[in-house]
Amino acid sequence: MSSVLPPSDLVLRLRDGFVEAGYTIDGVRERLGEVAATALAREETVPALRATRDGDPLATLIRLWWLGARVDASDLAAAGLPVDGLAEAGLIVRRGDTVHAGVHLQPWDTGEGDPAWVVSDRKVRPGDPALRPDHVVGAGGASANLAQLGAGGPVGRALDLGTGCGVQVLHLAGRAEEIVATDVNGRALELARLSWMLSGVSGVDAREGSLFDPVHGETFDLVVSNPPFVISPAGRFSYRESGFQGDDFCRDLVRRTPRHLDQDGHGRFLANWLHVKGEDWRDRVGGWLTETGCDGWAVQRDVQDPAEYVELWLRDSAEQGTTAYRERYDEWLAWFESLDVTGIGFGWIALHNSGSTDPVVRVEELTHRVELPVGEYVGDVLGAIGAAHRISDEDLLDAYLTLAEGVVEERSGVPGAEDPSRIALRQTRGLRRTAAVGTVEAALAGACDGDLPVRPLLAAIAELIDADAGELLERAPGTLRTLVAEGFLAVANTR
Repeated sequence: MSSVLPPSDLVLRLRDGFVEAGYTIDGVRERLGEVAATALAREETVPALRATRDGDPLATLIRLWWLGARVDASDLAAAGLPVDGLAEAGLIVRRGDTVHAGVHLQPWDTGEGDPAWVVSDRKVRPGDPALRPDHVVGAGGASANLAQLGAGGPVGRALDLGTGCGVQVLHLAGRAEEIVATDVNGRALELARLSWMLSGVSGVDAREGSLFDPVHGETFDLVVSNPPFVISPAGRFSYRESGFQGDDFCRDLVRRTPRHLDQDGHGRFLANWLHVKGEDWRDRVGGWLTETGCDGWAVQRDVQDPAEYVELWLRDSAEQGTTAYRERYDEWLAWFESLDVTGIGFGWIALHNSGSTDPVVRVEELTHRVELPVGEYVGDVLGAIGAAHRISDEDLLDAYLTLAEGVVEERSGVPGAEDPSRIALRQTRGLRRTAAVGTVEAALAGACDGDLPVRPLLAAIAELIDADAGELLERAPGTLRTLVAEGFLAVANTR
């Protein structure tokens, strides 16, 4: 498309046409159905093409701008859209009586009820021409994950670092008083502006540049980023690769963020990190967080071996089946081997400029489903980690603890046995962790209602099970500290 934004009246007419035809996220889901939508998630378009073969306005819009198929110009005109104006703006390309999309234009769900759309370069599928270096990728799973991580209440100034097609701004628009969006790719900013115009978002301060260069000396209440985290031997595509060595880009992003956070400000990022032979990845990522002086939480959601990782990103750029595929695959693997890489982790990082002189850091792996949106309770997670870290053993024993909402107890064992072989506490809310506990911890969790401190509760449990109260008091702080840090128990107050 042209580097000049389409006229505002054309954008408004396009938006009205989308709404009238039902080209919204709900309308597309209903039209495609579960089978076609699931196939489309695998980049298989045949079921979706079958579901949209009637030629009505909604089918035409889905085929044209989501599936990238050629449609009759007369069908687009029948949808109430100006064919010539759209062609002049570069949103479509006309070939005789047919047109095909100049961009990928998809509805997006912000969770706020109002319709939104995201504009990017057309999706590239096997057999298509190679990606251009400044390709602007559309919104997908990573975009949705970051939106969930960045969710929360109202904020003052927000920064979307590496905005791409502008999708995070759509999520920030309803809660941030001021939004700054940056990207190293000027084309990305142009398409992002169109995304915002179509979605009724205005007043975004868009700036071109790398990392924090465009906001030098400025601070924010919230910084979110879906950065170019892909770890590769060369930065071929700006939307996914930075050209930095290894995982240095994500490390630098984490390290530089604190100087741009206001007091009580938050940073929320997606990231990749290396698993290196002879090194614990937790130490690697934990080192990044420790250097920030902020409270930090890093979560690994998935890990791939080098071959899986290379295959994933060569598929992403539609290079399988090309003459260069084997060469690039081999080069990438050789580079990983030279760095002693055994795996690549995917996950998220949260920072909080709490102002504490004793910041806390937690690095962990959570591969199961968690409650969404995560951003709604990140503050509670960091608060629990901090409370467990900072309270002394004596104060913990004198604390009034409560059982967190949604925690249930599960017991398993051989049928008919007098005692269970395993007792576990399980969270039905939030991070949905499970913790194996003993009889004493299970009894204490059941008794923690904030009415009595831990000491007398443990004394009563010791008497009940005929155990030595002194030994229970000596052992309890370590286990309780873990249960508090992981959100099973909460410190109501101390003596």
